[in-house]
Amino acid sequence: MSKINIPFKLISIEKDGFHLIIKSIINGKSSRLLLDTGASRTVFDINKKDKFIKKQELVKNKSLSTGLGTDKMISHSSVINKISIGELVIFEYEGVFIDLSIVNSSYEKINIKPIDGVLGSDLLKQFNAIINFEKQTLSFKI
Repeated sequence: MSKINIPFKLISIEKDGFHLIIKSIINGKSSRLLLDTGASRTVFDINKKDKFIKKQELVKNKSLSTGLGTDKMISHSSVINKISIGELVIFEYEGVFIDLSIVNSSYEKINIKPIDGVLGSDLLKQFNAIINFEKQTLSFKI
């Protein structure tokens, strides 16, 4: 087992809050993900789905998702062929797509570039992630 370190950007939100943004490649396209340990799953913005997958590959989920202040969020699924986060490469990931426009709208108001998704606890746990704020790196064991 080896350890890889991936840099993240620490973005100041208001006076004393921060968000962590990490770069990734989804199906060959560059993307920005919000690193969120409180998110149970890694999700992607349905408004940007055409950038990463073909429209016909999206399937509406039968049950509603919870998150972003609601328990009535419609979600869709699609297999993402390849996700690269630094040296970590994940093949055939069952991606969930939700509406992240509220997050991106908030970011726009404070001049922060939009995100394409949220890197959640499913992948953070799977690869034993360690967040190092001093070095501004996310480490994975692969």
